[in-house]
Amino acid sequence: MIYITQLIFIKEGKEEIFLEFEDHAIPLMEKYNGRIIYRLRPTKEAFIAEQKELPYEIHFISFDSEMDLANFMKDDRRLGFIHLKNESIRSTLLIKGEKM
Repeated sequence: MIYITQLIFIKEGKEEIFLEFEDHAIPLMEKYNGRIIYRLRPTKEAFIAEQKELPYEIHFISFDSEMDLANFMKDDRRLGFIHLKNESIRSTLLIKGEKM
């Protein structure tokens, strides 16, 4: 099992396009044993301290294996709507790990 924490920074005014991307990507993840454990949209008040810009969303995701993640990333259907991600997301910070 692998875990991914993803901080997502959206281009200004592109929130609806990002949500459309998520509407496609999240169900497709399940085909590859992927799950969103937590999907957070934190407010400024939720942060005790920050040194950089705050993310639009934070995702905590799991996949059963590296192979499942790799297969999800190269899925033709995902690649068919990847333009929505590219149009809406300015940057992401992705942290990959495993349960200890």
